[in-house]
Amino acid sequence: MQPIPPEQSLIEYPSAFPIKVMGENVDGFVHAVTQVAEQFDPGFDASTVELRPSKGGKYLGVTITVTATSREQLDELYRTLTTHPMVKVVL
Repeated sequence: MQPIPPEQSLIEYPSAFPIKVMGENVDGFVHAVTQVAEQFDPGFDASTVELRPSKGGKYLGVTITVTATSREQLDELYRTLTTHPMVKVVL
């Protein structure tokens, strides 16, 4: 796959980029998501994390906002999150 030239990207880098991660509402889920965010964004601020439990409380939506520095960084972040065993969906 060819990298997208910066002039064709819809995202300006660097920028604040929100990512919604959903999984079961279990101990350690939020920590697991924030640890992945910190791997890709050393300046990640965990105090900006937003939590939204499902109506029944079984699932939890976690919105993290990372500083996106490149398409490659975001692709790798999405790949890491989607392959995490605690994560069900990444948007």
